[in-house]
Amino acid sequence: MGMLAQMGEGRSQAKKALKVSKRSALPPFLALDVMRKAGELSQAGEDIVHLEVGQPSSAAPKATSSALISALEQTPTHGYSVAFGVMGLRARLAQHYSDWYDVQPHTDNIAITVGSSTAFALAFMAAFDEGDKIALPTPGYPAYRNLMEGLGLEAVPLSAGPNQGWRPMLAEMESWEALPDGLMIASPSNPTGVVLSDSELAEICRWCDKKGVRLISDEIYHGLVYGCRAETALNYTKNAIVINSMSKYFSMTGWRIGWMILPDDLVSAVEKLAQNLFISAPTPNQIAAIAAFDCTDELEAHCQRYAQNREILMAGLPRQMIEGAAPCDGAFYLYADISHFSDDALKFADSLLAREGVAVTPGVDFDPDNGHQYVRLSFAGRTQDMHEACKRIHRFVGDLSSNVAVKLAGF
Repeated sequence: MGMLAQMGEGRSQAKKALKVSKRSALPPFLALDVMRKAGELSQAGEDIVHLEVGQPSSAAPKATSSALISALEQTPTHGYSVAFGVMGLRARLAQHYSDWYDVQPHTDNIAITVGSSTAFALAFMAAFDEGDKIALPTPGYPAYRNLMEGLGLEAVPLSAGPNQGWRPMLAEMESWEALPDGLMIASPSNPTGVVLSDSELAEICRWCDKKGVRLISDEIYHGLVYGCRAETALNYTKNAIVINSMSKYFSMTGWRIGWMILPDDLVSAVEKLAQNLFISAPTPNQIAAIAAFDCTDELEAHCQRYAQNREILMAGLPRQMIEGAAPCDGAFYLYADISHFSDDALKFADSLLAREGVAVTPGVDFDPDNGHQYVRLSFAGRTQDMHEACKRIHRFVGDLSSNVAVKLAGF
């Protein structure tokens, strides 16, 4: 008699409902929802201006494509690398930090990941336990908050809006009943484009070390700054987890190569987690990524285009959207104020897409409590799209301003 038959003998059991985990009940990433809607409209023949996703419109550096072809022709590169990645890329990253920041991490502390998103998951799992609290400057990248909650961590909002000069204030955490277990920062920030000064970053690092708060520094938009400089947390502390990626400055979003610079006490934990979570990042892509660090002229030309796009939006969008906007000193986003026209960013973004074919991300993606008066515009796209977006948005808000009833209805 089979095992299942034996189990069923003498008693009948009601069929159990198949389980879906509570941790998976996360809010959607609205920027990707908007991208899907905009893509469907594009496929239907609509003329859509894409300002919704932080994805460079420029191709990966030419040398990386050539390097990838060469890597694919070498049979050994088709296999796994070690969990922390190929040594050639880790060594080149160590040199990159020496060249850019005058600090040189040891290759043993560098982990190559499947994009920065996997790096965040590794950081949260290695440094925190279920129920731990992580302070999260708000507005901020929604995937931080969603991933923390999915892992059983508590994301504690740390105000970093207009009343705080769009910067996280250490004094606010000092006033909390208990200090958080961790602090997540990003400079330049998504969606605000805020770049912390060297003194601000140094103060945050010193405070975290003094208070025993684990710092995670997202530096994915380094290299994309306008009239200022973004420093690495590595110059001020040995205890932070630093995360970056090939996606933004290097224009290699789909290649899914990110990295972590780890403090000594987390190296072993992250390595074991990486081995079990994804084994290794794609080996040919890792090898090809090495070539990107020698493409400075090509990459800086992209940055000049972003700077031009930024100026077009700052000068061409309705004045009311710019006056209350975040600083926009780095990354390639404008967190624009729509409060003069609407108090519902979701409806504003939906209608702007439907009526004028301009895709933007509603601010509630980045700040569930106060983001209803903001939208994020990405200026990583084509320069002609920035001009067209300004024209269409002017027409759209002109229609709103002439129809008071629309705004009063919560539009």
